[in-house]
Amino acid sequence: METTRLSIPNISCLHCVKAIQRELTEINGVLRVEGNPEAKDILVEWQSPASKEKIKAALKEINYPAAE
Repeated sequence: METTRLSIPNISCLHCVKAIQRELTEINGVLRVEGNPEAKDILVEWQSPASKEKIKAALKEINYPAAE
């Protein structure tokens, strides 16, 4: 299992966090998604077949791209 913390500048509220959680938990292998609107970041726990690239692609698709 891997843990990734991503900075998401577009997060502004808990609704944003819920939208991200809904989208990312649909990815096979994503185990947990937590978000912090104040810090503008998310914590994702995942295992194969999920990957950091898949997670970042899903975030970009829903207009919450991760900062590089």
